[in-house]
Amino acid sequence: MNFFKKFPLTAIGLTVSIISVTIFIRSLALRNIYEIILSLGAMLFLIFIAIKGTFLIKHIKNMEPQWKAPFPLYALSMEEWHIYCPLIKLPAFYRLHFLLRGTFFPQGSKAFFKLFREAVIPKQSGSCTFNLSFPLGGIFRGDASCRLRDVFGFFSFYSGPGNTQTLSVRSSPCDNKKLRIDPRSGKEDRKNKTAFDEERYYMREYAPGDRLRDINWKSSERIDTLITRISPDNQEKVSRLAIYFRNYGPSSPSILDLWLLDRTKARLAWFIKSIKEENSSFIFEIHTEDKSRELIEDEDIEAFLDELCAIQFTKENSSSMKAPDNKGGEIYVFSTSSDSFLSSFLLLHQEKTVSLFMAESIADENSVKLKLFDLFYQGFIPMGIKLFGKRKSRSRGTGKEKLFIDYAKIAIF
Repeated sequence: MNFFKKFPLTAIGLTVSIISVTIFIRSLALRNIYEIILSLGAMLFLIFIAIKGTFLIKHIKNMEPQWKAPFPLYALSMEEWHIYCPLIKLPAFYRLHFLLRGTFFPQGSKAFFKLFREAVIPKQSGSCTFNLSFPLGGIFRGDASCRLRDVFGFFSFYSGPGNTQTLSVRSSPCDNKKLRIDPRSGKEDRKNKTAFDEERYYMREYAPGDRLRDINWKSSERIDTLITRISPDNQEKVSRLAIYFRNYGPSSPSILDLWLLDRTKARLAWFIKSIKEENSSFIFEIHTEDKSRELIEDEDIEAFLDELCAIQFTKENSSSMKAPDNKGGEIYVFSTSSDSFLSSFLLLHQEKTVSLFMAESIADENSVKLKLFDLFYQGFIPMGIKLFGKRKSRSRGTGKEKLFIDYAKIAIF
């Protein structure tokens, strides 16, 4: 175990101890009775606080706090986190503190932020809350522990190993845009179905207006509900939407690059949820650099949105220019201005109908801002991340696409 975790003296306590001992030695040399009494009193008080704290910590050794983050957890949300600890009685001069230490990987990048937060647990309740807001989406690995501290801030006693969790932080939701998807714009789902699936698919509960001759009387009598046969020609067609999420960018991204990727992910999440709410029959084919995914049910979408938090920038290569393999329907492309081969990618299939969603940095009042001051205020310390990078302004495509742009920028305040 780290020595500094177990070392009980805080910076203030260590300073006061050194000053008290120095004054005491100096007063003995000068035979100053007042300084002797004051310095000796200070040292005795520190010894008393230390002995009392050491005795108390034995009764709460290995206390493991339970901490609960909001779910799903969104960036820039400033939501309440809940902490629970066993209710214990402490003397007047001692308090139980909750400490959260962790590493945050924005957009799953290798560069990271260090986080340290602290909260005081009330003596009467054994639980408390505190607000925490992540600057971007990504992955957070945190370790929570308790420490016993005196109200003067002289000592901090280690209470044992903490509780570790790994959390997915989704990008902050973006603003709504007017978007209407024609079900005919996607590819028709022509997958073969089993006989059981077909029978279940062509039957539904009777609705006013259905023809009486279409009622399946045998099945209706068995389940005591009118069931109607649906002709294969009248069945609702299921459309498949081809989505290309181009997570191509620099190998060492700046905070601006990560912010653009964050906004692109937010727009992708908004797109999928909006379309699914409008028409639940849509199936999404999501293509990224590493693999393709098929989203059918709401559970598939939620699992993908959690997985999306860890998808990081990938360096451009030959695969970043590959043409889509869908044979029909419109395609939807999500990218950033950090994508060097976006124009080349679009030129390879310019005969198709393309909707392009991209995030671009621009110094404009209408841009979505990420404030660096808020980042430091929340306790995030950047480690290996460039806070200031060049504004990305590259080609937006061939000019034939339906273009939807999210403007974003980095601000100090």
